[in-house]
This record gives sequence, C-alpha cells and structure tokens, in this order.
Amino acid sequence: MAEKRSESRRIVDRFYSVEFLSKDHFIYQFKLRDISSKGLCIIVNESSAVLKQLKVGDTLAMTFNPPRAEGPPESLKTEIVHITKNAEEPFTGHVLIGLLIIERKNIGAG
Repeated sequence: MAEKRSESRRIVDRFYSVEFLSKDHFIYQFKLRDISSKGLCIIVNESSAVLKQLKVGDTLAMTFNPPRAEGPPESLKTEIVHITKNAEEPFTGHVLIGLLIIERKNIGAG
C-alpha cells in the first residue's frame, strides 16, 4: 500500500491536471488530487454530465498535463477504479473518481 501511495504522489508532483475525450465527444479537464485515502483522483460535481458516461472499470486515454507547462503532456491509459460520493467539506456535492494508470512506461522519475 505504501508503495502505491508513493507512486501516486510522484504522479501528482509531476502532473497538475488530466483531460480526456468523453463518449459524447466533449473534452473534460480536471485538476489531479491526492486527497483520497484510495490514491490519485479527480473531483467532479455530482450534477456534471460526465458522470453519466463514466463507470468503474472504464479505461480511457487521459492526457496528463504538467504544472505551468514544465514539460510536454503525456497520454496514458488510465482506469476508473472507484467513484465515491464525498460528504466532507469542502467538497460536499461532489464525487471522487479514483484513477489508476495502466500504462506506466511514460511515468518515470522526474
């Protein structure tokens, strides 16, 4: 478990946000977070249309963007591992969407 969290923290340090093309052909962008006890996630408003298109087990090509253009974005195969309603401040009315990078070859020490 500690090893997984360490990897998630390196990813959050290296990348600021993710974006992906939804099934309805809209591009969504979210800030990466490391606030979930389950690891890397994004926070999405419960009323967002994107929630109707995502389910646990989905695999998406997500573009991971570095902070302040400190390098090129990387497209990484990413799985939705959980969608959890959040009841704690300051994110009430939102869900945490857990992400797991499946293709890690582009993630290195950085």
